[in-house]
Amino acid sequence: MPEDPASLDRMHDLALPPQVPWWPLAPGWYVVIALLLVLALLLAHRIWSHWRRNAYRRAALHQLATCGDSPAVAELLRRTALAIVPRSEVAAKSGSDWTDWLDTCAPATMPAAVKEHLITGPYAAPVPVTPELLGYARDWIRHHRLPA
Repeated sequence: MPEDPASLDRMHDLALPPQVPWWPLAPGWYVVIALLLVLALLLAHRIWSHWRRNAYRRAALHQLATCGDSPAVAELLRRTALAIVPRSEVAAKSGSDWTDWLDTCAPATMPAAVKEHLITGPYAAPVPVTPELLGYARDWIRHHRLPA
């Protein structure tokens, strides 16, 4: 009996091409890797610069933990401000001018009790640090920005 030309017995497996190797990479991948490397280096430089620019904040927060009275906190806030602003702009300020300047740099409004501590603190007898003053000083050191 003649074989049927449409018989499934005559079928063969498909011949597949060899698999594409992973290495060496196509030239476009080298460009992508180079761009990613440049972006990673730029990001690392930006993070390092930000960390170095904020060294004065870390030092001030460390010193704030050792402040025992209001004059010490007032002095620390003044020294922290002098680290970022020209001396001529900050050093001459006192009283309500000083606290108003601090308030313009802070994201939160200064409470009246803190304002009183900062105005009279350097000239009065040392008073233990209140939690409100300590909290405001900590927030100001962490989050202050230069006035526009």
